[in-house]
Amino acid sequence: MANGAVAEAVNPAAAVGVTRRRDAWWVQPLVVFLALSGFVVYATWAAFQGKNYRYTGGGANYLSPFYSPELVGNPHYSWFGGRPGWWPGWLVFSPALLILPFPAFFRLTCYYYRGAYYKAFWADPPSCTVKEPRSHYRGESAFPLILQNVHRYFLYIAILFIADLAYDAWTSYWFINPSTGQAHVGMGIGSLVLTINVLLLAGYTFGCHSMRHLCGGRINKLSECPMRSRIYGCVSSLNSRHMAWAWPSLVFVAFSDLYVRLCCMGVLTDWRIF
Repeated sequence: MANGAVAEAVNPAAAVGVTRRRDAWWVQPLVVFLALSGFVVYATWAAFQGKNYRYTGGGANYLSPFYSPELVGNPHYSWFGGRPGWWPGWLVFSPALLILPFPAFFRLTCYYYRGAYYKAFWADPPSCTVKEPRSHYRGESAFPLILQNVHRYFLYIAILFIADLAYDAWTSYWFINPSTGQAHVGMGIGSLVLTINVLLLAGYTFGCHSMRHLCGGRINKLSECPMRSRIYGCVSSLNSRHMAWAWPSLVFVAFSDLYVRLCCMGVLTDWRIF
């Protein structure tokens, strides 16, 4: 509990938000509300743009993480060509609409984020010992919150995304010489941005609570499995700082998209380090 809080029960008949706490308990849920709302607004806007997501200026090859992997889109780079025939005519064509739902649901069902946005958006409860707007606790055993259990399955997809983004970071260090068409090793600011992005996302993903179960579950004595014990220890170390990985990775993935987008629009010039 935060410093200055008074650990006394609140009268069940009290108004919503009533508490005997003397600290600024409302600051954290407010910050979470603003941060998550801002990210959702930007990510939704960026997803529906359908352009300015791959920067190739100066021989670079920077792909926004919101659009990776590019399954459809630019026929020169995408896996399956341009706009597919089955795409609804009324829906704006954007490759990101096929990608973003998977990492979005991985975040949405994350154990840490549940606790964060339950407080910030649903006031369930607003904070410890603060009166909430409902009198009965239902937990996550009934529809629709029971669907949060799919988190462990989205973890497997998230791991594939980490591998894909790692490949994007690798390709960002290869530049095409416009005169010869030959690829050579180099480094731009965009290379560093995409590398930091995948490292932060990997720290968040591999510190997932479900990852701990995947690495150490169904074993009664980890000491009898030295390799899995070491892996479990590494994952647990990341998991102990799960919140510290969750927020920087969320902010930086949006920044990575913004950086690539501004380079494509000519607002920023990607500085070549070598």
